[in-house]
Amino acid sequence: MVAATLVATAACTTVPVLGPSAESLSGRLTLRIAEFGMQPPRALSGAFDLRGDARAGTLGLSTPLGTTLALARWSPTEVVLTTPKGERAFASLDELTREALGESVPVAAWFDWLRGRPWPGAPSAATPPASGSQTTAAAGFTQLGWNVDLSRFGEGDVVATRSEPAPAVSARIRLDRPSP
Repeated sequence: MVAATLVATAACTTVPVLGPSAESLSGRLTLRIAEFGMQPPRALSGAFDLRGDARAGTLGLSTPLGTTLALARWSPTEVVLTTPKGERAFASLDELTREALGESVPVAAWFDWLRGRPWPGAPSAATPPASGSQTTAAAGFTQLGWNVDLSRFGEGDVVATRSEPAPAVSARIRLDRPSP
């Protein structure tokens, strides 16, 4: 699996990262993929830096110590993953995430999800608040087969889960917040 290879080689080499940007979303990401068939459960955790938009952008992943594991970049003409082992082109961002993370993840939608709103590129439905909740506002939404939980969005937490198709996948994201 590419994710395991990335972790194993990260201590030896690094890949370039982009400089600061006002359009950057960054924080910590934990991706968990449930056991399925002969595949054991898998997990990936680290820092991320997401820049650009669904049409053209970058997603950098790094270890808790700050060593860059991978940099994905996409535009209308290319989708490329750079790792310590080199560069590899993909037909789509979906194909890249499936190969690099072990399961398809809707990175294009993350630009909106991490801002607390559905992505305009696909239908969505509001998720009702949990029973016993003090608010009548929606606690999140469903989109692209994912349930996006925004109940702790004010604290910088977004949780997106997908149970179908198997295996179940959970992405827990803790956004960095600028200091006041």
